[in-house]
Amino acid sequence: MLFQQIATSVAAAVEHEELAPLIAPPFVIGGTMFVILLVLMFITLSYGNLGKRHEAVEEHADPHRQHPAKHPGPGH
Repeated sequence: MLFQQIATSVAAAVEHEELAPLIAPPFVIGGTMFVILLVLMFITLSYGNLGKRHEAVEEHADPHRQHPAKHPGPGH
């Protein structure tokens, strides 16, 4: 029984299936993916200066805001 399974797997390994067709040569697909990732990188880097547009403004103290560290109690 084991010999039949081995023979079947060896016979299946000898037969080659036809590969699926590509829409373009592999270097064109790789180059296109590289260009798309470069564009996304430059878009990401273009948002890097948003924090430098204005001076930092102090946050006002909101008396109604709760701070868990300032209100210790059961469960804290």
